[in-house]
Amino acid sequence: MEGAAGFAAFVPRSRRALVTRAVVAFQATYNYLDVLAEQPHSDPVTNGYRLHEALLSALDPERSASDYYAHYPGFRDNGYLQEMIEACRDALAELPSFSLAAPAALRAAERIAVFQSLNLSKLQGGDEQLAEWARTQTPEGSELRWWETAGSGGSSMGVYALIAAAARSDLKQTEVEGIENAYFPWIGSLHSLMDSLVDFDEDGVLEQRNLVDYYDSVQQAAQRMRMIALRASSSTRSLPHGRHHAIILAGMIGYYLSAREASTPRALPITESVGDTLGILAKPTLMVFRLRNLASRAAVFSTPRPERTTPVPTPAHRPHALAGNDKRPAG
Repeated sequence: MEGAAGFAAFVPRSRRALVTRAVVAFQATYNYLDVLAEQPHSDPVTNGYRLHEALLSALDPERSASDYYAHYPGFRDNGYLQEMIEACRDALAELPSFSLAAPAALRAAERIAVFQSLNLSKLQGGDEQLAEWARTQTPEGSELRWWETAGSGGSSMGVYALIAAAARSDLKQTEVEGIENAYFPWIGSLHSLMDSLVDFDEDGVLEQRNLVDYYDSVQQAAQRMRMIALRASSSTRSLPHGRHHAIILAGMIGYYLSAREASTPRALPITESVGDTLGILAKPTLMVFRLRNLASRAAVFSTPRPERTTPVPTPAHRPHALAGNDKRPAG
């Protein structure tokens, strides 16, 4: 959610709070639905898509309310999901150009919903449906592998770039198209691949599918992800306010490169290959995130743990994974 809020840094000061409210509500909703969709279910595809329809509702006030929990009989959230949807809608309604950006943002949200419904764990089924869908979404001439396109479909970064652009009253249709084409597939693909890279060991333990695992070797992954990083960087230079998008891209890469998991012997060739594409932004970006990580760890160790006298029960309706799941945005 902090990464999503970072997009507000480049909008007019008077509208930063609105953009922050919209993107944080959207990402909080995405995180929540992601956890629910990962729970064992007899029909994970139908259930996953119905849950993630809430993301479309968050961007479209005209969309009729749906029973997002239709496949969770008796599930209650005390109004949490609807409150997040309305928080996002209310903020977007005050952005001067969101009506122009909305169609592209909804296309991105639709891709997220489909990706999330088809990106099944190894225990839930095969990847044939995901691969078939991704091939239909791969832009002609891009030569992307199906899992590289699929990953881009699951990234929320394009939605946030469009929301941030909508905060300006001078937004043009050509800029909307440029942002959509830069984030899907290039920036979004790199986002999801980097997320998979640092989650590789965790996904193996949980038997979840991992996009990086589809490459034949670490060397191939390093080569392909470097190419995607270069295309992502190139795509920012052709955009109005391209420097802002370049800084956001560098921030995303730096966030993952600074993770401890990015320094394992298996990951290191890939992180070095991608990190080389940052150029002059590499050192300041990595320094910021490494200092931030040190500060976060220091804060954790210096905070006294409260004494617990009685066990805290987990609500019966709440899936166990909701406690302590800290997914990076794929958001």
